Amino acid sequence: MINRQLLHPESIVVIGGSNNMHKPGGAIVRNLVQGGYKGTLRVVNPKEEEIQGIKAFHDAKELPPTEMAILVVAAKYCPDYVKYLAAEKEVKAFIIISAGFGEETQEGAKREWQILEYCNQYGCALIGPNCIGMMNDWYHGVFTKPIPQLRPEGVDFISGSGATAVFILESAVIKGLPFNSVWSIGNGKQIGIEDVLQYMDENFDPERDSRIKLLYIENISDPDKLLYHAGSLIRKGCHIAAIKAGSSESGSRAATSHTGAMASSDSAVEALFRKAGIVRCYSREELTTVGCIFTLPSLTGKNFAIVTHAGGPGVMLTDALSKGGLHVPHIAGPMAEELKSKLFQGASVANPIDILATGTAEQLGIAIDYCEEKFDEIDAIFVIFGTPGLVRPYEAYNILDGKIRKGKKPIFPILPSVHSAGPEVAEFLQKGHVNFSDEVTLANSLARVMNTPLPAPPEVNLLGVDVPRIRDIVTGIKESGYISPNLVREIFNCAGIPMVQELVSDQKEELITFAEKIGYPVVAKVVGPIHKSDVGGVALNIRSKEHLALEFNRMMKIQDAKAVMVQKMLQGTELFIGAKYESRFGHVVLCGLGGIFVEVLKDVSSGLAPLSMSEAESMIHSLKAYKILRGTRGQKGINEHRYQEIIVKLSTLLRFATEIKELDINPLLADENEVIAVDARIWIEKPPTEAK
Repeated sequence: MINRQLLHPESIVVIGGSNNMHKPGGAIVRNLVQGGYKGTLRVVNPKEEEIQGIKAFHDAKELPPTEMAILVVAAKYCPDYVKYLAAEKEVKAFIIISAGFGEETQEGAKREWQILEYCNQYGCALIGPNCIGMMNDWYHGVFTKPIPQLRPEGVDFISGSGATAVFILESAVIKGLPFNSVWSIGNGKQIGIEDVLQYMDENFDPERDSRIKLLYIENISDPDKLLYHAGSLIRKGCHIAAIKAGSSESGSRAATSHTGAMASSDSAVEALFRKAGIVRCYSREELTTVGCIFTLPSLTGKNFAIVTHAGGPGVMLTDALSKGGLHVPHIAGPMAEELKSKLFQGASVANPIDILATGTAEQLGIAIDYCEEKFDEIDAIFVIFGTPGLVRPYEAYNILDGKIRKGKKPIFPILPSVHSAGPEVAEFLQKGHVNFSDEVTLANSLARVMNTPLPAPPEVNLLGVDVPRIRDIVTGIKESGYISPNLVREIFNCAGIPMVQELVSDQKEELITFAEKIGYPVVAKVVGPIHKSDVGGVALNIRSKEHLALEFNRMMKIQDAKAVMVQKMLQGTELFIGAKYESRFGHVVLCGLGGIFVEVLKDVSSGLAPLSMSEAESMIHSLKAYKILRGTRGQKGINEHRYQEIIVKLSTLLRFATEIKELDINPLLADENEVIAVDARIWIEKPPTEAK
């Protein structure tokens, strides 16, 4: 629970406060005092008479009623302090800095549960244990530095790690990123990241609250809560970016039987963030850079002008933007020539606009004005301006300050000389601006922001999927395991997923008759072994009954062979759709290039079922191989809408058939007209009572 006493306590007691600033108890008192806390600050220390100018209480029993307690004592004392303070001193909020709880030992975990029980019993809010604390504009309840600028329009930062929170704050402060609040939840025994988001969502005030949320997450304990409240906040006009650490694939998953099992925990996180509209970041620098981007006016397009006095950074920025799907359009024509006439000889205006190292602050302003007022195709402006030792940065940065304040198009200041022009950059930041000192990190982060979809609609898109019939089929399956090809086909028919004509049989003549009916060439595949290709269980381009008979005889001798499947041989781009049920997340759906490419290149995109058409479109567009799907070098692209539709139908099927734990369609063959499933497998797990 999050209450008023946690957010705005009228009185705070630090249990374990000290005069030693190098210890957490001393540092937290210092930060509270220097942070201008306006309430009553009390300290309990049995050995000191005065702590940093504040009269010390020798025992908690001497305390008057107090609203919040910050505990900086050994873990073994914390449960008793919580119980006493809550019961006898009316404390309604606790921040427990101390470590040595469930993150270390079983005994510590028991103490943690005791503390939670006491807090719940007396209706108290609990942050921690094992955290650096929290801060807002009312109090600085942390023992660490730096203390960032705190402004209402700043960032709400929520972290599952104390040390990482400090490093992220370090990264943010040098960029000028302001904060509204910092929450270090530590072990998150009562209040986790999802709970903080829930509070911010349910109590959101568009006139007062910050619209930027940055998250550092080590464990997603409640994916549904995170999805719901993050999506809700974004729909209300907020921006959210997050790092999810610890999402690498485990070795056990690598041994799973087929490509559908590639849906690792990392895929689940990717899918969850996509559905919620959260910008996913992978480093502290990316997270704080995205936070800075969020402070600027929203972008209306993807065309950028680069104004620079250094050619190399302009080229690197252009390359990075292009790789991210953003554009640096060529600038030409009368207005471009007019601008060129106002710069020194040798300057370039083609974009990047290079005013040269000798370019003046006035020329910088002129170039920005042309991008703002006369180059209509430009949506936003990057300004790269350091100190090559030829001009005074103060003048250039003053002009840049004015252009940012008055201009209608977003301006991204890239001021790389944070050492040689440190005072000038610091003065620029003091005026309320941010600084992106590295142009490539900015471009990569901006691409993440621009390519993150909006939150998905909560409604399930049935698209004609026959849910009752699918339930009948799945309910009728009595045993766990891979279901027969005939049942796969029946389920896909109910979902409206087209499959190539095929027949499964252990009778040679029956298969030959079928092949002659659908027409050669055909494909033959062994039924039984898990990896057909690995055991020679696939034969392509069979053009006669004699050839088919030979392949049938050969395949039936393969170990574990039960039958042979014959299909019409089709041509097209090989695609892939897979799915894996992830505990707590639900079904993660994957898509990408099919055949062997999905395993070799691992270029897959993930979404969380059920999916919308816009989510499926975002998944397809985020593939590195998307240019192949769109069509390249004279080859026609695939029917992208049909591919999206099949992804959505499959996700709907999975939403209503949770017994399906793994599903693999590889490949689907696609051309400009149709997308057809060629090979598919479904693994179903039945509860023990049903599997009898």
